[in-house]
Amino acid sequence: MRLVERGHQVTVYCRTGNAPDQPATHRGVRLVHLPALRQKHAETISHMLLSALHAMFQRYDIVYVCNSANAPICWIPWLRRQRVILNVDGLEWRRAKWGGLAKRYFRWAAKLAARMPIEVVTDAVVIQECYLTTWHRRTRYFAYGTSVYERGYLADRVRAMGLTPDGYLLYVSRLEPENNALLVVEGYGRLETDLPLVIVGDAPYAREYIDQVKAAANSGVRFLGYRFGDDYHALQANAFAYIQATEVGGTHPALVEALGHGNAIVAHSVPEHREVLGDAGVYFAYRDAGDLAAQLRDLIGAPATVARLRAAAESRAQEKYSWEAVTDQYEAYFAELVAGGQEPR
Repeated sequence: MRLVERGHQVTVYCRTGNAPDQPATHRGVRLVHLPALRQKHAETISHMLLSALHAMFQRYDIVYVCNSANAPICWIPWLRRQRVILNVDGLEWRRAKWGGLAKRYFRWAAKLAARMPIEVVTDAVVIQECYLTTWHRRTRYFAYGTSVYERGYLADRVRAMGLTPDGYLLYVSRLEPENNALLVVEGYGRLETDLPLVIVGDAPYAREYIDQVKAAANSGVRFLGYRFGDDYHALQANAFAYIQATEVGGTHPALVEALGHGNAIVAHSVPEHREVLGDAGVYFAYRDAGDLAAQLRDLIGAPATVARLRAAAESRAQEKYSWEAVTDQYEAYFAELVAGGQEPR
């Protein structure tokens, strides 16, 4: 959207079925809807293949691809002499949801990406360092961004969901094992609090795990499923505290957005989260539901600490994760590539 506002033409490839009415544009961005195989191991790659074939016949200056799993398909636009940028995302082979064969594929695809004559970018310094130390590939780093929202934003929407502004704990994630929803539910179960735990998210291929999470939840846990747009922003901007329990991947958008909504954040103590939060959050020990409960208990009893963390979160969002600053960086990078600049390896 910001690139469109600056005079650039932008096309986004969407999966058929994700938007039932299949709009042709959104806020000035051209949308192309293409099908995908709705199967855990094939959905991303099948959609990327169709998108790459469609892109071959377009006059794009830049083809921007997400997820290292799509590295083999990046040959298609590259052979068409299009400039290809691959954002490798997280370290997918470490995700518990994948079996052994899938993990081997993701690691092979990441290695391939590091060897290919394309541009490679990351959204976390941790991932950037992994590509450098493992495959000696230098990459560009671009942060994920967020807008900054006032506390209490759209509070009426929260009330319409049966919640009280500043009166619930919030967890947002796909409900998959490495995102530790079960650990969050178990930690919450050790608290004595009137604050409900609101869980936002779902996962299309993890029903057994989701059933396990729901079976472990007590009456204070509310599962809201996917929430987007204003509902999502309202939930973020009105939570008493936000919980980030993921343990693999790069920079998680919901965590950056929690900063932008001025949340008091309790995060899993992994390098990716410390990179994003710095001192603007508190941390619970690795895979330790008891320590998560202890950190939440301390926050619930310390309104001054909550206020300090909220102010620190908003300040960090403005200083490090402004979408305008991120757009400036990407726009300059794209201009460099179009002018003939080369990515260092």
